Amino acid sequence: MTKHRYLPLTDQDRAGMLQAIGAASLEDLFADIPESVRFKGKLNVSPALSEPALLRYMRGLAGKNADFDRYACFLGAGIYDHHLPVVVNHIISRSEFYTAYTPYQPEISQGELQAIFEFQSYICELTGMAVANASMYDGATALAEAGALAAGATKRRRLVLSAGVHPEAREIVRTTAKGLGLEVVEVGCEGGATPAAALAAAIDGDTAAVLVQSPNFFGVIEDIAAVEPRIHAAGGLLVASCNPLSLGLLEAPGRLGADIVVGDAQPLGIPASLGGPTCGYFAAAEKWTRRMPGRIVGQTVDREGKRGFVLTLQAREQHIRREKATSNICSNQALLALCASVYLSLMGKEGIREVARLNLQKAHYAARRLSAVPGVSLAYPAPFFNEFVLRLPDHVSIPELNRKLLERGFIGGYDLGRDDPALKGHLLVAVTEQRTREEIDGFAAGLEELL
Repeated sequence: MTKHRYLPLTDQDRAGMLQAIGAASLEDLFADIPESVRFKGKLNVSPALSEPALLRYMRGLAGKNADFDRYACFLGAGIYDHHLPVVVNHIISRSEFYTAYTPYQPEISQGELQAIFEFQSYICELTGMAVANASMYDGATALAEAGALAAGATKRRRLVLSAGVHPEAREIVRTTAKGLGLEVVEVGCEGGATPAAALAAAIDGDTAAVLVQSPNFFGVIEDIAAVEPRIHAAGGLLVASCNPLSLGLLEAPGRLGADIVVGDAQPLGIPASLGGPTCGYFAAAEKWTRRMPGRIVGQTVDREGKRGFVLTLQAREQHIRREKATSNICSNQALLALCASVYLSLMGKEGIREVARLNLQKAHYAARRLSAVPGVSLAYPAPFFNEFVLRLPDHVSIPELNRKLLERGFIGGYDLGRDDPALKGHLLVAVTEQRTREEIDGFAAGLEELL
């Protein structure tokens, strides 16, 4: 077995190329580079390994990861441990989907277009909106694109952003807004939720949109219906970012008056994969169809009356005059959108309701169990879906606590003090349908022992 299996060139290959270009050695290729600037040392890389040795080394590295197979996960904050039906991976591993890139001759790719069309249809049904695009990079960029759409549609320069939105998504919104010359006004939370009165006070004649997340970053369900009349009375748009799984139980944002609904589809059959990639969704009222970023696939019939699919809208700079483009977003996440489509088709309406119900019930059981631990309390008693915030004793170091919980087989919650010093000692805990009563009770017992 050669030790150079993973190197693309053999010594004979190199000699042949050097002979073809008339160079005596590799050194001759760098003759024009002065000796004084050449690196004379030895690169800090490991020596070549045989295939068995390399596999052992890579397995050792992979074994350092705290994966969901070996640990009970109570960490959410945007990425969740949900059940992944095995058929999802089977379908997306088919070469027709697995190797497909963006369809530059779209109507030839009928299977890919149908898969995207089904994704759009599911998203519209979940969100209560008229139209959805082919997907976005993730939920955070989808929210930023929604703010950009609102600014372009209303010709206004101000976005009102809830502090209950995921902190990383808020950063993406600010970064996008800076490039577009938009002002972002952030409204703080009280009791884990965004006060409708505070949002209303922040709205003025130059407000393009109010951006809220529900369930928000703290797991609390926001009152979207209370915000709707206030922003619409001012002539702006209402943008809601939602966990799509929660919509199996909660009212669709479109029926609560939202103009744009976005979010991350990761809870819908997409593996956590140590943090990504995921897939964003973007849905809107019909009047904003032509302003939506990305692509929209439509259904039609051919000359023989057979059902077919076409790329109906591509309002990006590669396809129309640059100044007319709605966005410079390049590609949709078709493979991961297919994960979501397969998952939703497998679960059906009743299955999605049942999974959402399990998330709700198990999270509330965990909240009661964990807040009964001496010194621990539920920080926000407001309604929540599958995440909630615990207030821990002042002396507790959450990073150290999570390290010790990991030794007991638990991936602990998210340290909210990382994003906001005022939330030092607050732990965001996620509980999905994957968690058992035994795991929840074990987590509570471990927490009590460590405190």
